[in-house]
Amino acid sequence: MGGPNQSSISEFLLLGLSRQPQQQRLLFLLFLTMYLATVLGNLLIILAISTDSHLHTPMYFFLSNLSFMDICFSSTTVPKVLANHMLGSQAISFSSCLTQMYFLFALTDMDNFLLAVMAYDRFVAICHPLHYTTKMSHQLCVLLVAGSWVVANLNALLHTLLMARLSFCADNVIPHFFCDVTPLLRLSCSDTHLNEMMILTEGALIMITPLVCILASYLCITGAVLRVPSMRGQWKAFSTCGSHLAVVSLFYGTIIAVYFNPVSSHSAEKDTAATVLYTVVTPMLNPCIYSLRNRDLKGVLRKVVSRNISSY
Repeated sequence: MGGPNQSSISEFLLLGLSRQPQQQRLLFLLFLTMYLATVLGNLLIILAISTDSHLHTPMYFFLSNLSFMDICFSSTTVPKVLANHMLGSQAISFSSCLTQMYFLFALTDMDNFLLAVMAYDRFVAICHPLHYTTKMSHQLCVLLVAGSWVVANLNALLHTLLMARLSFCADNVIPHFFCDVTPLLRLSCSDTHLNEMMILTEGALIMITPLVCILASYLCITGAVLRVPSMRGQWKAFSTCGSHLAVVSLFYGTIIAVYFNPVSSHSAEKDTAATVLYTVVTPMLNPCIYSLRNRDLKGVLRKVVSRNISSY
């Protein structure tokens, strides 16, 4: 066998979600529909926010970035699934597999950081409303997003390089629809202890720190809202956070279920179901969750859609 950074196989085989031809056709249509809905829904949110000056606020700046991340996130996995079905091929090269894993790590981290930044934005808006415009300046918002990009890409690079050093000498079949870290670690014939330790320590720190910030923000928000004398005022304050809380719950629930337990306790079926949720379903639902619960955004979206329809 070659050196520790060499691999004796040149490609992997992605088994996808099902081996039954009838189910594959149904899943192809389902994934295509969800992908188109994801791209269209998130593009509409970006278009609505960019064209309406009333939405040029920190909250919508972060939301437009989240929508862009969701488009990129789905585009990392779903087009490959659709292409494999159309071409009748399950192969993905070793380098393409690592590239896909890199972007998945980076975009997952970006979603994670953006959700934390959005929680901080709600904290400042509700707990310090008089200082909101000075505390959440445009420069700070840009800095928070840029800093998130840097940390996310460095973390993705670390885990990709750790994976690239492993050897894959026999089985090259991935029981998944994309190159995820857990099934790749199972296939390796090298010692994966360092990879697992980095996921459970550094990776956990990257994921848990923003989650702690989100929880701390909402504890402060809850305390501030409960001091509002009227029930109507309390409900209005909480309603601005409902969409964000729904997205946070779905995102972190599936991430923790998939990644933060030992590799030996994973099963392909459970991992696949959970990863479909956070890679395909969550990016599709985010525009619905935010637009349905946000009167301002809903109104602007109606104007954008009606303007585009009337132009045709």
